[in-house]
Order: sequence, then structure tokens, then C-alpha cells
Amino acid sequence: MASQSRDAAIVGIYELPERKVDGLSPLQIKAECAAKALADAGLDWSDIDAIYDAQDGGGGLNVAEYFGLHPRVMDTTQVGGSSYEFHAAHARADIAAGRANVALLTYGSTQASSARRTGTEVRAGGGVPDPGANMEAPWGQTLISMYAMAAHRHMHEYGTTSEQLAEIATATRAHAMRNPQAVKAMEDLLFLNIRETTIEDVVTSRMIANPLHLLDCCMVSDGGGAVVIASPEVARGCAKPPVWIIGAGEAMAYQENGGDITTSAGAQSAPIAFGESGVRPDEIDIAMVYDSFTITVLILLEDLGFCAKGEGGAWVEGGRLRWDRAGGPALNTDGGGLSSNHPGMRGIFLLLEAARQLRGESTAQVDGAALAVAHGNGGQLAGRHSGATIVLARD
Repeated sequence: MASQSRDAAIVGIYELPERKVDGLSPLQIKAECAAKALADAGLDWSDIDAIYDAQDGGGGLNVAEYFGLHPRVMDTTQVGGSSYEFHAAHARADIAAGRANVALLTYGSTQASSARRTGTEVRAGGGVPDPGANMEAPWGQTLISMYAMAAHRHMHEYGTTSEQLAEIATATRAHAMRNPQAVKAMEDLLFLNIRETTIEDVVTSRMIANPLHLLDCCMVSDGGGAVVIASPEVARGCAKPPVWIIGAGEAMAYQENGGDITTSAGAQSAPIAFGESGVRPDEIDIAMVYDSFTITVLILLEDLGFCAKGEGGAWVEGGRLRWDRAGGPALNTDGGGLSSNHPGMRGIFLLLEAARQLRGESTAQVDGAALAVAHGNGGQLAGRHSGATIVLARD
């Protein structure tokens, strides 16, 4: 392993336990999570001098006012579900440059209790020309249909099967069943027959958008969380051991003539992050990978460098992604978006569980976990999307 620059660390984390929230707004969720993440770090509101916000609670200005803060740095990058990996990268850079000492990332969503449709609604243009959706909206393309198209193409190009995609869903469900919060989430969201699933369960579940079945799709939940990132000087005095950000990469991708819809922005962001960290993918113990759908994970695992393009189907077979199997890395050990929570933008939860693993606090703890990657995907595969890769190391 090459020498690593340890310029900033995750020092405080908190995840809202509830996945169905009564009577709280997204902004209230963010505030509750922020207070408890600061307590986890042993820090106070007055220590925060940088806010990173994806505008999920009414925008960065609302957040600063609601929290009663006057930050030196305000970053409102909004690129979908990977926004929080972008924020972690930006916070690290700002801290390393001396612009900030303590950064706060927060997320709050009432996606489920507000009964908002996700993924199945036609993306209408509202009469306003939209060059981004000109090849999608006229034909009734939905979000899930875009992922189904990517899955079909992967199957056509590489022989990938539904059973191979199901390996991802069964691994994350196995992890969810070890996580009391995830089990409670499935109960509150009225899942049926809550248990570990089999490959047959996944491939015989209801078809949603061919070839994606019900159990290939993420849940829709409420949720929230907060992450505190600090300079080395602050981190050394915090209540919990620091989890160091040792590499970061950001990228965007979109449809192009002659382009490959089975390759994501992660193919660009991952080499940057791994290059900075001096770590190879085969050294990673924990892979927290955005799982809106099983095909999302398969494509991202390839693009992160865990296996070659087209080899993901065979690579995930045999339960290798489970927390208790050799040859990992262990995937989404909290249960992921498939079986723990997915409130619309899930990137912050990737950072939270990666930090828990490297602290030794996960409910599906991998023995000796020392290195983790958190990769967020925003927007939608097969269309315009963002990707950000964060490599993390325990102290």
C-alpha cells in the first residue's frame, strides 16, 4: 500500500432509525441527525464551520439559518444520490486547504410517508424543451425502464442472467436480517414474509420492468442521517476513532452516440480515488455501492475495478458478497437500499455504514475490516448520471 495523505476524517455519524416517520419534516430530520452525529463525535454546534447540503431540506441557506450557524464554507452540490460522496470529497479538499476545520453533511427525506411515486412515473417535460430528456420523455421512459434497458444490454453483451443479479439482492437481504433497524423498516413498510431470500425468491418475484423483478428494486422509505468530517487536529481529540478519507474521485456520464450504457461514471471516478489512496480494489474489505437496483450494483462493481467489464455476473456468484464469506468485499452490510432504506438519495448511508464497519460497529461486522469504498450513483444509468468514489481507512 502506498503512503496515504490523511487530511480529513469522518469523526461523527448518525442514522435516523425510523424508515416511516410521523410528523417530522426533512429539515427536522436533518437537525436531529446533525445533533446526534455531533454528540457521537464529542463536538458542539459551535465547532462547525462548513456545511454541505444537497438542498433536500429547502436549500443550504435554510439549513444554515435553521441550525443557527454562520459557516465559512457553504457547498450545495446536488447531483442526485451521489451528492454526499461529492460532499465528502469537497469537505476533504476544503479542510486540507485550510478553509474549514469541521464539516457537516446532512440528509432528510419523507419519501415514503409523503407517498411520492419513485421510478415508475413518466418523465414528462411539462411543455418546456429539455435537451436532457429529448430521447426519453416522448416515449414514456420511466426511471426504472432506463435501468431495465441497461440490464437488457448487459445480458445481451455478456450473457448475464437474472439469477446472477439475484445474488446481489440475496446478499444484501442476508445483511438486513442482521440489522434490527432494517428488519423494523421492512415491517413498517409492510414487506411480506420477512426473511433471508433465495435466488428463486428473487427471480420468481413480480416483474416490474423486464428483466428487473420486484426484489431487484430498492424499497421506498423515509430516512435521514448526518456525517461530521474534521481536520486531523480536531479528529485526534474526538470521542470515536477517526475514519480517514484517503481517496476521492468525481465524474459525470450521459448518453452519447456510440456510447456504452453498461459503463457508468464510476469507470472514471474510481481510478482517480484508488490512485489517490494507493489502494487496489482487491484490498477493499467493505464495498458500500449504490443499490437502487441490482443491475446498478453489478455495473458499478465492474467499473470500480473489482472485476473486468462483463465479468460481474460470474464474479458475484456463490454468495461472495456476504459479510461472512471469503473473497469479498462484503457488500452493503447494513442491508442497502434493497432491504434497509432508500429515501430517494441514498449516498449518505454508504458513508455511514462504511464508517461503522471501520469502527467495528456494524451489525454484520467483517473481522478486521480496514479499508472501505463508498460509491454513489446519482441520476440514472443508461442516461445522464453522476458518480463519486470515496476510499476510507480505519485509524
